[in-house]
Amino acid sequence: MRKQDCDQASRYRSESPKSGSITGEIMNKREFLKLSGAAGVAAAVPGSAIAASGSSLDDLASITGDAMPIAVDERLARVDKAQRLMRQAGIDALLLEAGSALIYFSGVRWWRSERFTGAVIPAEGDIAFVTPYFEEPSVRESMAFGDDVRTWHEHENPFAVVAGILADRGLKGGKIGVEETVRHFIVDGVQKAAPEFRVISGKEITRGCRMYKSPAEIALMQAANDVTMAAYRHVYANIDKDMLPSDISSLMTQATRVLGGQPQFASVLLNEASAYPHGTGQTQHLKDGGVILMDCGCAVHDYESDISRTWVFGEASGKQKDVWNTVKRGQEMAMEAATVGTPAGKVDDVVRAFYASKGFGPDYQTPGLSHRLGHGIGMDGHEPVNFVRGEKTLLAPGMCFSNEPGIYIFGEFGVRLEDCLYITEDGPRLFSELSPSLEMPFG
Repeated sequence: MRKQDCDQASRYRSESPKSGSITGEIMNKREFLKLSGAAGVAAAVPGSAIAASGSSLDDLASITGDAMPIAVDERLARVDKAQRLMRQAGIDALLLEAGSALIYFSGVRWWRSERFTGAVIPAEGDIAFVTPYFEEPSVRESMAFGDDVRTWHEHENPFAVVAGILADRGLKGGKIGVEETVRHFIVDGVQKAAPEFRVISGKEITRGCRMYKSPAEIALMQAANDVTMAAYRHVYANIDKDMLPSDISSLMTQATRVLGGQPQFASVLLNEASAYPHGTGQTQHLKDGGVILMDCGCAVHDYESDISRTWVFGEASGKQKDVWNTVKRGQEMAMEAATVGTPAGKVDDVVRAFYASKGFGPDYQTPGLSHRLGHGIGMDGHEPVNFVRGEKTLLAPGMCFSNEPGIYIFGEFGVRLEDCLYITEDGPRLFSELSPSLEMPFG
């Protein structure tokens, strides 16, 4: 491995494995992993219980046993912060429905359906929950705190229940902030049930809480990223010619589950399909000289990873090497640009300008980088805000993003490299090491 690759890969990590020297002819990394089994995974992931011989699922074991879920005190602090933000913004209550925001603040895990289950956080006073009568016992099982649960029967209006909560909190009018993913029929129902209130977006409240991750959240995201990287190494050691995307995806999903993560997605694009960021319907199978682009993630106690790797099965062409190295340099430049106080959109601008200088683009045109550079991440795989042109939000400690530049050449192949990062006072830190080289994508 080139020294500069090692230096760049470890530069943004607070703790990085020391790099050893490699002399003589470099062994094909896939062959090396098959010989050494999951030993490389064990070395890369502290605390993993992985045998040093073989590369089957039997050689893997959970590495998330020490991961701690979010504590009740932290959820209470989140509600308190939301209430402070509401008072500053002149918002009287915040409306949530089932989904990640409800989990974030209350711990309540529920699914979205035509029956409203959600919560009201008043600017002053205790949180209250709303759910169908027959669901109350199940909803209470996941409540982290609180005891005010209001129910409604099938023939009743759940939004009248919301209006009752507002009245019981002493509110006779004002503004109801709505979490930005709440569906329209709920917004409409609340507005009709409480016409004396003005229903507005509550994104400044929820973003003001969720965009800035705590040490406990960062630790869970680190655990999820460790699982995904360990699963990738297992897949890399077991890939063979003529495999289908579904074969490879299944390997990734199984390894992720055994390693202690909850699989979220395992996208596999082979050969020309790699030129299309979200794939194609064309038939694919692994062939010599073909590009493999994988985009995979998992969750650990609700917090997600999102990592993409691109490599070539067998011998890479000169063009494949050049494009891969160009994408990698863009990813490094994003890390250099993502400093505290920088507008998020500037990070995208820096990388896009570099690719244009190499003849790609311009702007979002192909061959080139046809999508934004990255997105926020946390409990949801995609969260506000993004590394995208025009985004003026200033980077601040606790923000988490994907850094995923790509170059796509329609009709030929594409390359994407993706690692997630979090912002500290001293700059960005990676959850996973940058891919060192096309020939040794996992170091």
